[in-house]
Amino acid sequence: MRVGVLDDYQGVAERYADWASLPRASKVRFFHDHASAEDALVERLAPFEALVAMRERTPFTASLLRRLPNLKLLVTTGARNAAIDLAAAAELGITVSGTRGLPYPTAELTWALILGLARKIAQEDRALRGGAWQTTVGSGLSGKTLSVLGLGRLGTQVARIGKAFGMQVISWSPHLTAQRANEAGVELVTQDALLERADVLTVHLVLSESTRGLLGARQLSRLKPSALLVNTSRGPLVDEVALAAALRAGALGGAALDVFDVEPLPENHVLRSAPNTLLTPHLGYVTDETYRVFYSDALEAIHAYLGGSPVRVLSA
Repeated sequence: MRVGVLDDYQGVAERYADWASLPRASKVRFFHDHASAEDALVERLAPFEALVAMRERTPFTASLLRRLPNLKLLVTTGARNAAIDLAAAAELGITVSGTRGLPYPTAELTWALILGLARKIAQEDRALRGGAWQTTVGSGLSGKTLSVLGLGRLGTQVARIGKAFGMQVISWSPHLTAQRANEAGVELVTQDALLERADVLTVHLVLSESTRGLLGARQLSRLKPSALLVNTSRGPLVDEVALAAALRAGALGGAALDVFDVEPLPENHVLRSAPNTLLTPHLGYVTDETYRVFYSDALEAIHAYLGGSPVRVLSA
């Protein structure tokens, strides 16, 4: 079987699984760069019978899948992938398998971003290296309000840590119930209250057609001018142009973003030059421990498919 491992930016996928355990006739190729144009993807991926996709870095649309006649198995790292057209894959007879993941790395990064933004760590690091000393005044968190947009597994973990910092934690999402909020020990509020009371607004919603662009210009205008926005979920949940405009106008205290509409983030993107931002290249899941799970499970999925019993199969 010909196997392609995609978007291995750090060049580490080969060491995280025993790829040599595949049948001797198998050939595995690791791609360390990213291709985005469909024609370029077809040229690159057409020979492969199995592909391993790193999260949602490469979208597999119906159009692309139809142009990959050799593809039999598509393994996505993680338990779900909104960038794969699962209905088209099923129609074409392509098996899609997922992997397990770890629950804590993204919550850890969320708090790294909150703390980094509140205490202006990146700015002070740059200033210190340039010869300056104490150029900014940061903000504390104890006694402040943490607004959690989305109280699933990740949002709940972030909320728990917020309480440990002595923050008042409130939450809202389109389907959040009072029972679920009570179980997490947070206050259920309206969407408007979530925005208006936030000292820190952290985003943890699943991306869907109903949540795409949920934080637009109108919603951002309800935040305090001192509020901090953190998004480690999905870029399209936030209107990036409206966010950049709010930052430039001083209508928002700052934004820390790990996810973007288009990834990798284009060189001329408005957020690259927006003030009071802390930007990371989608590192939420990027840890040694997560990669070990991702790639070992991906290899297991290939073995299972070859053995006639696919595992962790995803369907529309």
